[in-house]
Amino acid sequence: MNIFEERIQKLNALLSGKVDSALITDDINRRYLTGMKSSAGYVLVFPEESILIIDSRYIERARQVVKHCKVIEQDMKVLKQIATLLKEHNAKSCALESMSLTMSRAANFLKIKGVQFLADDTLSQALYDLRTVKTPDEIEKIKSAQHLAEDALDNLLQKLCVGMTERDVALELDFYMRKHGAEDLSFETIALTGAHTSMPHGVPDDRKVQKNDFVLMDFGAVVDGYHSDMTRTVCVGNPTDEMSKVYSIVRNAQDTARAFAKEGVTGQELDAIARKIISDAGYGDYFGHSLGHGVGLEIHEFPVASPSATAKMQKGNVVTIEPGIYLPEKFGVRIEDFVQITENGCENLTNIPNTLICL
Repeated sequence: MNIFEERIQKLNALLSGKVDSALITDDINRRYLTGMKSSAGYVLVFPEESILIIDSRYIERARQVVKHCKVIEQDMKVLKQIATLLKEHNAKSCALESMSLTMSRAANFLKIKGVQFLADDTLSQALYDLRTVKTPDEIEKIKSAQHLAEDALDNLLQKLCVGMTERDVALELDFYMRKHGAEDLSFETIALTGAHTSMPHGVPDDRKVQKNDFVLMDFGAVVDGYHSDMTRTVCVGNPTDEMSKVYSIVRNAQDTARAFAKEGVTGQELDAIARKIISDAGYGDYFGHSLGHGVGLEIHEFPVASPSATAKMQKGNVVTIEPGIYLPEKFGVRIEDFVQITENGCENLTNIPNTLICL
């Protein structure tokens, strides 16, 4: 049994007694269950078998790589095709992905007669429950993506200097990751300098690095579908006392939260650990985002570490820890690692130290 067949069996077990079939349309969830990347297609899951319906652009590849599902070519009347398959399998109920399916697409499926469609969170929650706990194979892919991003940063730091633009910095990171094997970028690279670093998700432009500026970089690579995510704030020159102070507070908040992270801790509790340190230092009003989020086949997954996150961390979760302080029109600092939650703590998947790098 391969890993994808095992995932479908686990999904069936989670859905057992609630529904007798499931229809997966989301690109990421489809890849999770089949191992094949595509921009369209359907997976029908029944207790006795699973079926991948995919169009002519992908059918040859699907027949080569997807061995645990029955692979059939999508025809021009796909709703009728799905209805026929549901009838052939005597399916009276079918779960839909409430968290990713648009209302218009859901309305189309609801036109199929003789089947009760469940548009609640049953299927989406089952898939997220599976996806949030990473297998050793998934962890290795995430590590590979992280190593690639770290190599890109090491390469950049040899070149980063006064006069480079924010776009230059972002392009250096992107080009290195792409050239050395990244399937994609985790997201549009953030590279900011000077006062722009006070904008947590600012957009790189032609602003040039000045002497003694902070440069904040948030970036990641995708390898085999799995994302990495890291942020480092470095100084090109010598930081002021205030810059050093703020960096030290953020680093302390990250170190303390990382030491607290383990199975059974809620996202709310993890967020509060870091937030208290920043608030006690007098900068609570300048940390406006959540502490972290899950990472995997998507750059933002469950679980999250935020003031409202009551779900408990589980062994195998991969979560970012990224506190920050952002002083408008002055500068900002964010340090981001991501960790694998373990029974008694966590393993830091980020190898570059979080000490302040001065170039």
